[in-house]
Amino acid sequence: MPPREAELAAFIDELPTGAAMGHKVIAAEHPRYGQQAVRTAMSRLTDAGHLRWVKEHLTVEDHTMRWVTRTYWSRLRRSEEWWAGFVQARHGRDVTYDHQPGLARADEPEPEAADAEPDPAEAPEEPEAPEEPEASEEPEASEEPEASEEPSAAHRTLAELRAADRRMALSEAECEALEPLAAEWLARGATPAELTHALTAGLPSPVTNPGGLARKRLESKMPPKPPAKTRPKARVTRAVFVCGLCEEPETAVPLINGLCAECRAECGLDEAGPPPGVVPTTFLPGLRPVEPPVDVEARADEARRGAGLAPRGRG
Repeated sequence: MPPREAELAAFIDELPTGAAMGHKVIAAEHPRYGQQAVRTAMSRLTDAGHLRWVKEHLTVEDHTMRWVTRTYWSRLRRSEEWWAGFVQARHGRDVTYDHQPGLARADEPEPEAADAEPDPAEAPEEPEAPEEPEASEEPEASEEPEASEEPSAAHRTLAELRAADRRMALSEAECEALEPLAAEWLARGATPAELTHALTAGLPSPVTNPGGLARKRLESKMPPKPPAKTRPKARVTRAVFVCGLCEEPETAVPLINGLCAECRAECGLDEAGPPPGVVPTTFLPGLRPVEPPVDVEARADEARRGAGLAPRGRG
């Protein structure tokens, strides 16, 4: 991936869910690239399979309907077939608490192996019952092993901060002390990824007290409590791809890798030109494009006619 596209990909990956995804908005927030550069880079990320724009039609329980456009981002390059299956799976999806427009993640979590049903053919055999001791023998006393309690999602998120940024490595005691605050974040609707982002984004260098910094951020950035009133249920009743630049739906224009032909041509995606990063020789220092030869006599005749004189060779 070229450096500009790689930098924009990392920037998009750090954006929170629901962030605005227009190239003008991103250019206004990015310190290095302007609108045209961001627009071209986003078109190439779309063509490579990392971005797709999807317009979803929602039917809400209160008998209202609406369209929302979401930009789905995937860290992995996805094929057209994968994206088609992803959008097909959106049909009928319950989005009661997740139907705002903006950025969304397309990476679906893989099902855990523990959730899979065991194969009866591979099920372990039941252990045989132990033999009863004889009446004259006394059975040995055995202690019941204590069951180890699984750490909560809040505790796991705090413990895994070191993987996101080594400056936020928390001790076990700090994880236990901060667990109630982290659990409240999750109870208010934050995801573990959003909690991790809140605790690791924009860190000072160095971090001298990761536990104190984590507590300060957990308390000051606590999400608001969800409204007590239950929201009406909303479901996706239709989902269609739209062009990532002009937002024309696939029902109106054919799309190639998430972009219409006109926008692809505008961004030079289908042109057979020099590869990215190669400067044409005509723009190198010391070299100028070769101009066509000048017809001196024709220019002289044109000048004479402009002065009201007859061309040379005429009386």
